[in-house]
Amino acid sequence: MPDVSVPPGVVGLLRITALPDPGWQDRWDRILLPMTTKARLLNYMVFSLRHRARISRVGLPVHGIVVLAGPPGTGKTTLAGGLADQAARALDGGPLLFVEVDPHAFPSQLLGESQRTTARLFERTLPDLARRGDPMVVLLDEVESLAVRRTGASLETNPVDVHRATDAVLAGLDHVARDHPNLMFVATTNHRVGVDEAFLSRADLIEELQLPNHDAAIAILRDALAEIVPNDRVVDADLRLVAETCVAVGLDARQVRKLVLRAVISDRDVALRPELLSGADLLAAARDHLA
Repeated sequence: MPDVSVPPGVVGLLRITALPDPGWQDRWDRILLPMTTKARLLNYMVFSLRHRARISRVGLPVHGIVVLAGPPGTGKTTLAGGLADQAARALDGGPLLFVEVDPHAFPSQLLGESQRTTARLFERTLPDLARRGDPMVVLLDEVESLAVRRTGASLETNPVDVHRATDAVLAGLDHVARDHPNLMFVATTNHRVGVDEAFLSRADLIEELQLPNHDAAIAILRDALAEIVPNDRVVDADLRLVAETCVAVGLDARQVRKLVLRAVISDRDVALRPELLSGADLLAAARDHLA
């Protein structure tokens, strides 16, 4: 399905995509997490979009907010898109609108401007889109820049405007949860302690994504190698050694994948014919990283 145009004059939206989209399948399949975590995320999203409208907000408060937290490079933003795409497939094949918010469009040096812009997003822009009637998933990437943790921020170092903007986010979330049950949020953060406690309290589900352990690093390496190398080219023993190095250095999932690229470009012949990449090349790149 084609992208949906962002309405003219709207501030703070990066893009709107109609899902499902066959090109987005990798965003789900190739982010390697425990299957129980993926199932919980997808089940929650389907439940929220299908049943929230009829559930009492007092009896079972469902705000329609999921938070993906964890270090950079663990796949949070990619997973958010893949999750929305899978939800579109589960909900009779869509269409579902995936709306990406630009958090950097809101902070302002002008007193009150951040608050007004944030309020406009939650009280006008997103509700206007939701009134189309299609299910919507809104990505709040780097949500710590929108919902700043007020108890940890001093008024001397943080403008009053930032505190007011956080208030506007919280009020907007409540407004959307009450009036637009077809809309839900996926928020990502690299810095959970920087997110306001009241925002986290509203979240229905918080999932912590971790740096890859040994088994996960092996799986990620295999997945990346599958793009360029025959299956039998790099043996398991070499992969285990490389994975040990990845864990020892503390590489995130994105860096583990880029280790394959590092190995490829370390030799001109391999760069020209990447199918020649060997386990020795990969080990050398990993040990170079450790050094």
